[in-house]
Amino acid sequence: MLETVGLSKTFKEKKAVDGIDMYLDVGESVGLLGPNGAGKSTTISMIASLMKPTSGDVLLNGKSTIKNPADIRKVLGVVPQEIALYEELSAYENLKFFGKIYQVKKAELESRIQEVLDLVGLAERQKDLVKTFSGGMKRRVNIAAALLHHPKIIILDEPTVGIDPQSRNHILETVRRLNVEQGTTVLYTSHYMEEVEQLCDRVYIMDHGKIVASGTQSELFSILSSEDTLQVQFSKISENFLEAIRAIEHVRRVEETGDGVRIISKKGSNMLSELVHAAERHHIQVIHFQQEVPSLEDVFLHLTGKTLRD
Repeated sequence: MLETVGLSKTFKEKKAVDGIDMYLDVGESVGLLGPNGAGKSTTISMIASLMKPTSGDVLLNGKSTIKNPADIRKVLGVVPQEIALYEELSAYENLKFFGKIYQVKKAELESRIQEVLDLVGLAERQKDLVKTFSGGMKRRVNIAAALLHHPKIIILDEPTVGIDPQSRNHILETVRRLNVEQGTTVLYTSHYMEEVEQLCDRVYIMDHGKIVASGTQSELFSILSSEDTLQVQFSKISENFLEAIRAIEHVRRVEETGDGVRIISKKGSNMLSELVHAAERHHIQVIHFQQEVPSLEDVFLHLTGKTLRD
């Protein structure tokens, strides 16, 4: 349905997006992950026809949207990172304004405003000024505005940053309903890995302007098929002991966590035995250990060297 082909954007000497190829099938929910500065927002701006690429193209059903941006604007709703509302207007007045911008027919606009307000759970607050809303409520109005024209595709760029848990859960449920119940195609970026794991069928991981991996979650997990992850709690931890763990053959990464040490090693290595011997030499006891199942966060860290919130 939607495809980017060799999409690139250069600002002066800096290449923010470097020849990326992505696609979204009808009815899919796709995650776009990357650390800060990876090029996600620039990519979204080019897909949404808000910014022209330096090279490459965005295709909608096989046709260039660079040449005909009106085609994608008819079927696309965008929820930006920053709140894009008029604070001195009510939620209803904001939606009426954006509905006219989207050229929703006058006979349909009133009922459509009520539908989207119901969807985001703000029908009872529609007459209140936006400036009286919490950050989470404002983001829900933002989502409602992006849905007024019945978009076939919706892009949500960090829609839950800095909001309360109740609004966050409501937004996630709204996205799930749009995708699963209404068949809306979704492109979703987030700093919260669990959201992408919960909502998305496929995932693209972006770093330094490039797509470094893509696939279903199970396909991405297979990237770590050569590694084991142990979470171990010791009676005490010292820097000398951590260095001793790092020196063990087949250890690939050692991280201190809130309640112990996370050790990533070559799959099949006899790591627990080696750890016990190292602990004995440093007069340290192994209190508890657990082998972890790989997560999407592990894949991301493996590919980019960073956690998603870095």
